[in-house]
Amino acid sequence: MYLRVRHATTYRYRMPVSFGPHRLMLRPRDSFDLRLVATALAISPPALLRWMHDAYGNPVAVADFVKPADTLEIVSELTVERFGSALPRSRLEPEAALTEAVYSDGERIVLQPYLALAAADPDGVLEAWLAEFRSRPGGGSGHLLRDLAHAIHAGLTYALRYDEGTQHPVDTLRLGRGSCRDYAWLFIEAARRLGFAARFVTGYLQAGEADAAGLVSPVGLTHAWADVFIPGDGWVEFDPTNDLVADRQLLRIAVARVPQDASPVAGSFTGPPGSFLDLSVGVRIEPVARPDGAPG
Repeated sequence: MYLRVRHATTYRYRMPVSFGPHRLMLRPRDSFDLRLVATALAISPPALLRWMHDAYGNPVAVADFVKPADTLEIVSELTVERFGSALPRSRLEPEAALTEAVYSDGERIVLQPYLALAAADPDGVLEAWLAEFRSRPGGGSGHLLRDLAHAIHAGLTYALRYDEGTQHPVDTLRLGRGSCRDYAWLFIEAARRLGFAARFVTGYLQAGEADAAGLVSPVGLTHAWADVFIPGDGWVEFDPTNDLVADRQLLRIAVARVPQDASPVAGSFTGPPGSFLDLSVGVRIEPVARPDGAPG
């Protein structure tokens, strides 16, 4: 399946402002499940670009701006080939029970950053929620992570948030609502407390599957979910917002230990107080023909 992704981010200001360097995480890495066919990046006002790999191996473009402006627009266009998940859905059915992670010594050394907790829980709110989750009688699939994602999906109310940043997992539990990145961060910190290595993933949600009508988070925005390292299966995607596991509708761009390290666009500006007006983000994903002219 070939897809074209257009991701436009626009910042508007009351007057021209000066921009500091911006880090852009908009380009995926090639892998067996996602192949990058073509890419283009347009920035206004003009910027000098330099590319690097961050500590996680994500491709990052650093933009240095040469003049002030009252509008900053960053448009990323990708053509990708998406393959089916390497983990069949049947592997996460009830007969595939999973109650704990047993990592080898070598795996544990590599996975240590993703096992270490990053969100404090001084009042034990998250621990109490986890204890209640573990004590629920029957009704689960027998797959601990699948049930954890479903508990978050069923127990919280999705709320679209345009402000930057990610809620603390404790705040998400206390409020009973959150955005996709809040759901993902709660899932990750809960999974780590259950002994699993987990990381934050940003990308897009492609609503081209037959069951897309059941999606909670809106198509047309960036999306966030979690990866968990399962012995024998490797990194497996869990999307508690939409109750998806290893689903081809998830188009991965970047991974990180904590949410702030995987922000699609991050930077600063200098201007008078009240300069900032608004931010708009638009994502369009559409199937395209194969390079040889056959249907995508």
